[in-house]
Amino acid sequence: MIRFVADENLNNDIIRGMRLSEADVDIVRVQDVGLYGAPDPDILEWAAQTRRILLTHDVSTIPQHAYDRVRAGEPMPGVVLVPWDMAIGRAIEDILLVCEYSLEDEWEGQILYLPILD
Repeated sequence: MIRFVADENLNNDIIRGMRLSEADVDIVRVQDVGLYGAPDPDILEWAAQTRRILLTHDVSTIPQHAYDRVRAGEPMPGVVLVPWDMAIGRAIEDILLVCEYSLEDEWEGQILYLPILD
């Protein structure tokens, strides 16, 4: 099963909607694991250690830090970038599609920009 970590800026309505739509979805928030306010590289390191794909709205800094990890040969289990202006329901659907149709390690070193299809 794919596991996620949501960074502190991800809209909590997306997290709630994912949990309501799929009761067994494995998602934690950085706030819940002691990483509130942590720098992006620390969050990506924690995600790698726990094998969780990072969900974020942060298109300005996360991709660079994620690719820095890949270039350095460090594990990077994946990032899903959700645009701020994406409809919440659509974001939930797309993220749950990733869960349903992906293998656990398929996103290693990858960044997915939502929406999946326009």
